[in-house]
Amino acid sequence: MIHIVFNEADVEVLQKAIELDEQLRGEIVLVRDDYAVGPIANLYVGEGIEARKAWWKEVLSGGDLDGKVNDGSVDDYKTVAELVGTMRRDPDEIIWIWAAQNKHDVSGYYWLLYYMKEFQGRVFILYLNNLPFINEKGQIFYPVWLHTIQPKEFLKAKKLARTITLSEFEVDPDEWIRLSNENKGVRILEGGKKLVQHDYDFYDADLKKYITKDWQKAGKIISHFLSKSKHTTGDMYLLWRIKLLIASGGYDVQGEIKNMKDFEVKTKAAITEAVSE
Repeated sequence: MIHIVFNEADVEVLQKAIELDEQLRGEIVLVRDDYAVGPIANLYVGEGIEARKAWWKEVLSGGDLDGKVNDGSVDDYKTVAELVGTMRRDPDEIIWIWAAQNKHDVSGYYWLLYYMKEFQGRVFILYLNNLPFINEKGQIFYPVWLHTIQPKEFLKAKKLARTITLSEFEVDPDEWIRLSNENKGVRILEGGKKLVQHDYDFYDADLKKYITKDWQKAGKIISHFLSKSKHTTGDMYLLWRIKLLIASGGYDVQGEIKNMKDFEVKTKAAITEAVSE
């Protein structure tokens, strides 16, 4: 059995669940990229793969993860090639894809499905969509992320495993192609497996709310955004958007515009005064 998850934090909690149940024993494979943001056109050919790499290089340039694209630590294509090889060599091997109801997991699922079709009947999905679980305080909650579920609760979740149907293998990849043809940069989950897309500046309006007349580290602005906004995304994407907002000329900045702890931002004095009037 091979388990596939889409978040680093999911690996640890699933490993703990496996320790509680021998029937779950198997390798855990992590899909690392965040397919809920960035270009997704032609991701199964060299042109699209390189375009996405180039975009990530731009996003991460000068930031906390500068150089990450080239260091080999994130290579989903190598990961999936090894996965496909394993499945072809062992006809008895099966795959369980774990996904919670969030745009990150669902986008990853759509990207992955292209490589799984030849193994139809051996690939299972566990989509924890609007399902109640018990948290550490004994209260019922509806998890948005797998890693928020207690390991012992995964033992109940395994009963949800079902094979991905032939119909899904036909319809879902078409949905991903439709999304890729829209050429937009942000994907939001509306419900079920329905993703809607927005332009790259989708988060900017909310991000601006946390840039005030007082100097704040970029990291603090991002932290406020992540804790208070309805729709959130990765901090590196937000750091990139802050840098673009600064480049537009609407904000004052001090420090070197690199990592989120290296510089501070505030609204320009003239803008602040105009708003107060």
